[in-house]
Amino acid sequence: MADDIVSSITRAELRRDARNPIELVTSEEAVAELLRRGLDWLTRVVRFDLATLFLLREGKLVAVAAKGPLASDQVRHHELRLTDFPTLRQALETRRARAFTQEDHAHGDGDPFDGVLDLPPGHSCMVVPLCAGEHCYGLLTLDRTECETYPQAVVDLVEVYGQMLATSLQEAEQKNTFERLHRREHEHARLLESQLGGDEVGVLETSRSPAVRELALRARQVAETDTPVLLLGETGTGKERLARAVHRWSARAEGAFVTLNCAAIPAGLLESELFGHVKGAFTGATRDRAGRFQMAHGGTLFLDEVGELPVELQAKLLRALQEKTFEPVGSDRTVRADVRILAATHVDLQKAIAQRSFREDLYYRLSVFPLRLPPLRERLEDLPLLCTFLLEEQAKRTGRRGMSVTPEGIARLSAYDWPGNIRELANALERATILSRKPELGAEAFDLPIRVPGTPVIVEAPPLREGMVPTLEEVQRQHILRVLTLTQGRIYGPGGAAALLGLKPSTLQSRMKKLGIARLEQYVAK
Repeated sequence: MADDIVSSITRAELRRDARNPIELVTSEEAVAELLRRGLDWLTRVVRFDLATLFLLREGKLVAVAAKGPLASDQVRHHELRLTDFPTLRQALETRRARAFTQEDHAHGDGDPFDGVLDLPPGHSCMVVPLCAGEHCYGLLTLDRTECETYPQAVVDLVEVYGQMLATSLQEAEQKNTFERLHRREHEHARLLESQLGGDEVGVLETSRSPAVRELALRARQVAETDTPVLLLGETGTGKERLARAVHRWSARAEGAFVTLNCAAIPAGLLESELFGHVKGAFTGATRDRAGRFQMAHGGTLFLDEVGELPVELQAKLLRALQEKTFEPVGSDRTVRADVRILAATHVDLQKAIAQRSFREDLYYRLSVFPLRLPPLRERLEDLPLLCTFLLEEQAKRTGRRGMSVTPEGIARLSAYDWPGNIRELANALERATILSRKPELGAEAFDLPIRVPGTPVIVEAPPLREGMVPTLEEVQRQHILRVLTLTQGRIYGPGGAAALLGLKPSTLQSRMKKLGIARLEQYVAK
């Protein structure tokens, strides 16, 4: 019978079957399923009335799975001390399977299931160690009620199967360790990203500017898709912060957020930075190196200043966006990467297309969903919120906690046009916190140019588009809100909102009521 079994199931077939349990294991919860299937597959190799899997735990063999007519809850919770069973300890030390004879049962250290099962003396019994590499995980025991010894050919075959099962357990252990390390590193990376990037989500959605709140709403809507987004706006308006917000709101939030500033890297190295290279691709390429597309696989790739991308590289980027495939520099092997693209630029891409410095087909591929960030001078009502946010963010780096801007300081900041936008505001606040000896930053803390009263500020407004033209009432409302922010809610007297607007206080109050501006205290910085 043993020869028939050996001939019908070869070792090659066992290796083929063993691939399934190895691939099955991806978490600790899957180990139990692995062992259960291992016993199921064992029925193809040998006959038994009871097959039991024991794992080593603190000097004990603890049953974790059992199969066969004799399997019971009592068997599945059975434990053995290695010190009580020298023959089992010897099997683990020698790593060899062994079939017990009637003499072993009579003069050995007893049956492992004494007191649990009423098995006849001399019954078929086999012990198979589960060892892989330098580690032994436990034992597999096989029992039959028939009084005969398992043939050596069958023992050898089951020993091979035990080695394969142990390899699967080793694979489980390594994968679980890797996943724990990966989760820990991922959480650490998210913490660092949060500390560096700040809580841009809260600033966007709590903005006092209707334009910014509308922008946040549209960003949330597009974040739920994989649609490419083109972020437009002046330098320093927070395009990367908005890109991080879109990534956090998306289904790819657990994936990587990878950035590449296309203007900060020499043109000759940009292709390698984007798509990677292989060893020997060029002088200095001493090893294979993954590019940003591969790093961002499953996540988001943010291409900052995409308008500075060389024309010769734009065609390859277009292909990577359309087909999600590319070839690393120096390789003819096609690599696939699942990446969501966010791009940003302050360059007028329409003008760049006319000047043939930017491909029109790439522009239409990137600008499926454009988002334009307003400059800071158009959202001065957000100054108190932005100052609080930026000071808290800087405190994590500088240690200067508890800093705040007084109402007089906010008024001083509101009198400036901020050509550098939020980035310039952050620099002004950091400079003020370094120079100030007080936690309150007043008007004297900020060394900024003062706009001469009555001097018009010439601002090149973005072109109006159909469906985006504000009503006259909305324009009036926003202007009154900005003036109220500037005066900290004060209407009456010299320098009050009514005087600055050239209106009587009663007329201004009437207009505020009509436009739905009823509360003054919300414009006073706290």
